[in-house]
Amino acid sequence: MRTNNRSGWRTIAGLTLLLTALGLFQSSSTLGQTPEPAKQTPEVQQLKERLQQLEQTVLELKGQINAIEEAKKKNPAPTIVEAVYSEPALAPPAEPDKPQNNNPKGESTFQVYGFAMLDAGYQFKQNDPDWFDVVRPTKLPSFPNEFAPNGNTYFGVRQSRLGVKSSTPTKYGELKTQFEFELFGTGAQAGQTIFRLRHAYGELGQFGAGQQNTVFMDGDVFPNTIEYWGPNGMVLFRNVQFRWMPLKGRNAVTIALERPGASADQGRFEDRIELVGVRPHFNLPDLTGNVRWTRDWGHFQVAGLLKRMAWIDNNDDEFDLGGSAVGAGLNLTSALKFGENDTGKFAFVFGQGIQNYMNDADVDVGIELNPAAGDPRRPIVGKALGMWSFIAYLDHYWNKRWSTSVGYSMMDVDNSNGQAADAYRRGHYASGNLLYYPWENVLMGGEFIWGRRENFLDGFKSDDFRIQFSFKYNFSKTFTF
Repeated sequence: MRTNNRSGWRTIAGLTLLLTALGLFQSSSTLGQTPEPAKQTPEVQQLKERLQQLEQTVLELKGQINAIEEAKKKNPAPTIVEAVYSEPALAPPAEPDKPQNNNPKGESTFQVYGFAMLDAGYQFKQNDPDWFDVVRPTKLPSFPNEFAPNGNTYFGVRQSRLGVKSSTPTKYGELKTQFEFELFGTGAQAGQTIFRLRHAYGELGQFGAGQQNTVFMDGDVFPNTIEYWGPNGMVLFRNVQFRWMPLKGRNAVTIALERPGASADQGRFEDRIELVGVRPHFNLPDLTGNVRWTRDWGHFQVAGLLKRMAWIDNNDDEFDLGGSAVGAGLNLTSALKFGENDTGKFAFVFGQGIQNYMNDADVDVGIELNPAAGDPRRPIVGKALGMWSFIAYLDHYWNKRWSTSVGYSMMDVDNSNGQAADAYRRGHYASGNLLYYPWENVLMGGEFIWGRRENFLDGFKSDDFRIQFSFKYNFSKTFTF
């Protein structure tokens, strides 16, 4: 017999009233008389038997209700709960790579999260004004006073973020979805404060699809900094993809097909009319994959990328400038625990034609003078540009209220001989900060950032120095049902 508290108590109340009525009836029928059990009528005997049955039913219902109440004390009913979403944590965080069982009861959840963030700073030098609040070596001047004058104060809320997540258990595995936006405009909206999609992704069991961090990337090596763009030498790219995750957990394997793309530098020949009709052609998806090992000391990940880049010559002339190139690369990353309060973040990347997956790089393909002499139809060809880069950062937590992140990153490009003398060759990035967490979900602090650009052949270098202060307020609400 199944019941709940409300219906059980209603039943008991009804039975109690019935028992009371029967008692009153019996009392009134015998008032002023001496009971004579031997002379009881059959009707009275039947009522007594019925009364005993009702008393037994009341006892059984009370026992069931007590059992239900004891079970609820051990397993409380699902309710609306709050979850803390803080980036970074208020104290030395647990290893981010370790699988977390956030839904042990198999319940469905819906989370609304994000943060409001103010950045304010002073730039001592100059850079492209569309990127006024970040340090990107590729956006620094390529010749003297390209973005003069020096010295700019900036304020912005473009890092602010809003997102929703859901999780639903199914017989095929856990169904996850994520939609996330920020206010940092890029591309045609560079420099604007405008809603921009970060993630639109769904995952069921071993399969996932949508826009998410590329499988070639390891987001856990991004240091605990407050400047938006971060180290130039790490892979950081959100791409549209379909992924397969045959192995999850402490050891994990992921393979994906991702949206192809690349950019090219026409170099010293950019004004030639023969290049006007040359168009990119991507007929195959990019192939990415990674293998990850997680241990008590941290994690290590190996990621690979293979892509095909092609371009078609649509001009009707004596030249045939179409062609193709292969892009390929490896990304070796690790987060190492040096103690309870220290974590090292490391990455080493090398390959060719993979620049569009990097956090800050120039182009994937450059113009090369055709090494095959005597071919007048193809005086120039496209070359996948080689590159290598690294990052090395230390995140240190002084205590639960104070933290510091300090480190350096660099990227080097193997330019082609057809590129201009002022083409991007090498970029440097370094930063150090002191952050304070006065209350849960509140962060404030300051950071010093340095960036440098080095040109290909003309020997020109440009630097950027800035101090930034940020105030960040996290919020999160999780509904469980």
